Order: sequence, then C-alpha cells, then structure tokens
Amino acid sequence: MAKLIDLSWEIYQGMPVYPGDIEVELENDKKLESDGFENHNLKMGMHTGTHLDLPAHMLKSDNHLSEIELASLSGKAKLIYSGTKEIIAYKEEYDKLIEKGDIVLIYTGFAEKYGSREYYEEHPVLNQELAQLLIDKEIKMIGFDMPSPDRFPYQIHKLLFENDIYILENLRNLDKLLGFKSFELLVFPLKIRAEAAPVRAAVLLE
Repeated sequence: MAKLIDLSWEIYQGMPVYPGDIEVELENDKKLESDGFENHNLKMGMHTGTHLDLPAHMLKSDNHLSEIELASLSGKAKLIYSGTKEIIAYKEEYDKLIEKGDIVLIYTGFAEKYGSREYYEEHPVLNQELAQLLIDKEIKMIGFDMPSPDRFPYQIHKLLFENDIYILENLRNLDKLLGFKSFELLVFPLKIRAEAAPVRAAVLLE
C-alpha cells in the first residue's frame, strides 16, 4: 500500500527563520466563542520554513511561482546521503545514480539542528564539481535538509539558477527515504506572484 512521507516543517507563530528575515506572525483574530467563527491571519517571508526558490530569487527574471506548471515541480527523485560533511562533493557513485531530468534530494542529517544558530551558520555546502554534475544531468530540482546550498556570495545558488534548476530548502524526514532507489516527489507551493514560496512537499512510496 502506498504511503506519503511529509517532508515539510510546520508553520507557526515564533517558528525558526533565516537570520535577518521577518518573524512569522500567525494571529488568531476571530474566535468561535466570541465571534461565532474562527479566523487566522498570517504574515511571513517567502523563504521561511520548507520553501521553493526560483531563479528570480537571485537572477533577473519575470517568472513567478504562480506561472510555474505543477508538473515541473514533481517527479522521479533520487536520494544522496552525504552525512554532515562541511563540503558535499562530487562522487562517482552520484554520476551513476542520477539520470537526466531527475529531482535530487540530499540528506545530510542537519535537520536535527533545525532552528539553531548552527543550522543557519554552519550547514554543509555543495562544491562546484557536484553542482556541475547536476547541471550536466539536466536535473529539474534539488532539495536538502539545510537552509542553503552555499553562503555569500551564493555562487552555487546562481550557478544552479542559471541552468533553470529550482532549489527546495529546509526539508525534513529524509532519513525515511534511505534504502529506496527512487521515489515520487510531490511539491505544492503557494500559487503566488513571487520568486519563492512555502511548500507542502511529500514523497509517495509504493
């Protein structure tokens, strides 16, 4: 029987945000007891929690998430287990694993540090050789259990974006995918006119 593995973090008042981003405000302004109905208002940045970045995040582009076909955000995915190394580097086994058009997820184990200073400031980074492999394989998206594939000046971000590779950040539960050769990844971002958006991401396991 097929099952879904949720890869997304919960959105709530006071949740972790990238240093310098606005705090999440989730206000319960109408209450059933006093108003006859419940209502919440949400204020948050588009790069909060589990979210998808488009090239327009760092490159000049008129494309927004509201214009992206959902089919381009889901599909066959492969998992790379890198461990919590400082540099996630190219390995010959990755070349054999990844096929043209795949989505690639990188499991580092860093989700265990989610919300901590270390999570945002000391996460692993991809090296250029691995990024080039992903480009050569023409993957359509990369995701990982950390807040970024690099640090300022964000050269890996830009290299991936220049080759139309979307970036899925702050995933969780990737450990549950160990042992599967491939799986179906489903990503549903807000249909919003912006360069990024929070997503509900899940894997369908047969």
